[in-house]
Amino acid sequence: MSIENITKEGWMNSVFPEWGTWLNEEIEETEVPEGNVSMWWLGCTGIWIKSHEGTNILCDLWTGTGKRSHGAGNMKKGHQMMRMSGCQELQPNLRVQPFVIDPFEIKDVDALVVTHIHSDHLDINTAACVHHNCPKAKFIGPQEVVNTWLEWGVPKEKTIVVKPGDSVKVNSITVKALEAFDRTALVTCNDPEEILKGKMPQDMDEIAVNYLFETSGGNIYHAGDSHYSNKFAQHGNDYKIDVALGAYGENPRGITDKLTSIDILRMAESLNTEVVIPVHHDIWANFMADPNEIVMLWQFKKERLNYKFNPMIWQVGGKFTYPQDKGVIHYHHYRGFRDVFSTDNDTPFPSFL
Repeated sequence: MSIENITKEGWMNSVFPEWGTWLNEEIEETEVPEGNVSMWWLGCTGIWIKSHEGTNILCDLWTGTGKRSHGAGNMKKGHQMMRMSGCQELQPNLRVQPFVIDPFEIKDVDALVVTHIHSDHLDINTAACVHHNCPKAKFIGPQEVVNTWLEWGVPKEKTIVVKPGDSVKVNSITVKALEAFDRTALVTCNDPEEILKGKMPQDMDEIAVNYLFETSGGNIYHAGDSHYSNKFAQHGNDYKIDVALGAYGENPRGITDKLTSIDILRMAESLNTEVVIPVHHDIWANFMADPNEIVMLWQFKKERLNYKFNPMIWQVGGKFTYPQDKGVIHYHHYRGFRDVFSTDNDTPFPSFL
């Protein structure tokens, strides 16, 4: 090693992705207990689901970054945040979380499933890696998501367009598409010159869906970037939902883009879920929120409102197995050292300890 040999490229290759293949290896080696389903949080709303039978579904994995320069200090013309609020200044959405999985080492994915058109959910690097590493994998999403994949070069025969009410069987897991409630997606338009005011909105079913993943170990509801909707209650009536994931965040002034802590609790109650897990709050510097607020409000309200669910506060890169971990409130990464003193320690004398 010499300081004369250090380069920016070498530095990036030596530290990125920050977790290397640690999580790739863990997922590959995990044997899910019978009657259970395991999932890992990959950051933002990215989830890896693995069934007892060995079916692997990757949902919404995003491998990009937020702002990397102040630039001219202005919002990109036509951006959905500009459209909804009339703001002009640059949105300071820096990526906060490290990359916990190496997309180029992804293996054994049976389907890549994407909720909607936004680039922090629909990712070209993920699409390329799944296409090349998992040649039999299906690409499942609403029409405009599939259109984007086709533009990127994903073969049409690999893609499956879904709309609310559709079901796709992926080995041992059934993927059901349900209505999405993402009003931010409705004001997303690729043409910065197009004016949306006074026009009919886009068809939500073409650009976004929520999903229910039905497995032998339990059913997982992924709400994508949906805002709170009274229709959650209909989904809770129509389907058995065991675990629900919602896009939580602290909305900046004049912006409504994420579920609040109260919204998360209302969503869980409406869906009749057993467990509710906030996601997305981890990733953007300007939307970060403390999920402990959800726990505090749940504790305050659960007796009076007779809540039948509990929140689970996750950490990115962590595994959650249902129903094995059903009662866990706060996830913590494995702390290690379970084999202390399994061999003789080596210190100069015992008082060192």
